[in-house]
Amino acid sequence: MLNLLFIAKRKKRTLEETVVLIQQGDSALLNELIEAYRPFIAKTVSSVCKRYIYETDDEFSIGLIAFHEAIEKYSPERGSSLLNFSEIIIKRRVIDYIRKQSKNQHISLDLTNQSNEEESPGLAIVNELSLEDYQNKTDEQLRKEEVWQFQKLLTKFDLSLSDLVEHSPKHVDARKNAIVVAKKLVEDNELKELLLEKKRLPIKQLEKKVNVSRKTIERNRKYIIAIALILSGDYVYMKDYIKGVLET
Repeated sequence: MLNLLFIAKRKKRTLEETVVLIQQGDSALLNELIEAYRPFIAKTVSSVCKRYIYETDDEFSIGLIAFHEAIEKYSPERGSSLLNFSEIIIKRRVIDYIRKQSKNQHISLDLTNQSNEEESPGLAIVNELSLEDYQNKTDEQLRKEEVWQFQKLLTKFDLSLSDLVEHSPKHVDARKNAIVVAKKLVEDNELKELLLEKKRLPIKQLEKKVNVSRKTIERNRKYIIAIALILSGDYVYMKDYIKGVLET
């Protein structure tokens, strides 16, 4: 009911516009939004825990905190809706919590030991398979969601993942240089805003900031844009890729 009332109140304002007002300091609106989306939070947490989640459960509290975090970090330029973005954040935080609890309590993975199931948060999930397999499965799920969100963002820049494969620099040094250029762009708020607003690389302005020729920047334009978008967003797994290239 609260969700419907909140939606009725903001019928002339999108959810994303509501978030902007909250980010500008409207704490009353923040409380209304969180209260209205408690069912969404519970549903998202339940999808991770594979059981019904009560608002008294610790996992639900983790979900509330994660939803608040998503509101604070959300930016429409990232190419996803608030709910899609917050779903990813909530799932990550709950999974992290379950892993931490599992390690702290030294969970036994003996499938015949049913007595521990009620004592350890998260045991109902992890005792179906090894902890390593569980982590791999949840990581794969989040990785797929992250790629999907990134694909949506790329379309706004008239790019696709196949474009990136085709236009990725062939040599490691060339990729490192392109990543350095992208980092310089993201660190400069004016250049970053130009990229996000105009949906194209500000080559002329960028050329003055880096020790790379205009020809090289133009040749690697698509790759630089993609890396800049990853660095600007909440792309945990893709940032690992960037880290791996720089450490090669």
